[in-house]
Amino acid sequence: MSVASAWPVLVGQPLFAVGLTLASFHLALVLYKRSGWLLLQPVMVAMLLVVGALLVCGVDYPTYRQGAEPIALLLGPATIALAVPLHHNLRRIRQLLWPILITLVVGGVLTVALTLLIGHLLGADWAVLMSLAPKSVTMPIAMLVAEQIGGIASLAAVMVMLTGVIGTAFGPLLLRWARVDHPAARGLSYGMNAHAIGTARALEEGEECGAFAALAMSLLGIGTALLMPVILGG
Repeated sequence: MSVASAWPVLVGQPLFAVGLTLASFHLALVLYKRSGWLLLQPVMVAMLLVVGALLVCGVDYPTYRQGAEPIALLLGPATIALAVPLHHNLRRIRQLLWPILITLVVGGVLTVALTLLIGHLLGADWAVLMSLAPKSVTMPIAMLVAEQIGGIASLAAVMVMLTGVIGTAFGPLLLRWARVDHPAARGLSYGMNAHAIGTARALEEGEECGAFAALAMSLLGIGTALLMPVILGG
């Protein structure tokens, strides 16, 4: 069998999408670790590699999405696994309960308000503004909320991805400039500003930092899902 005839057979294999995803992320992770560049976030680089490979192979997204379903199914257990560092740091969370709640309320409100203000000043229409509003929460929540308040789910997904990558890339630098060294404070910042990608970065710094990032991401996501449609959906 020639290479030309074998290629369509390879692309049509059920595990092609899974292998492509894992290989792309592994390559992106190696590149990130060896280069040390914060801008080369593995999630973003892996996404670009997957998109490029799909274009070269002539595979459309629905076909890829169906093939990569086993990986998507693992997102649920991976999210639930965040309860482990939360449980280990439960006593610490109770000690800082009020500072955590105040930080989440003030930070969450300011994040949305500044986003809408800047977008409005730049001339964005209502649909774009409503797609930007939930950009700081995890993608499933952001897409659902965006649809409920008059936004565009696909645009919200892109904004969530960019927010996570940019927040994770520049977060450590900004926190270092601000001399924020406390693991809890750093974790809350990662979770509020870079959601799941930021939480993964926080876990690299330590379990306490990761626990507070997971807590911030979860509570902010719940608050956004419950309150934003009521406030902005009318």
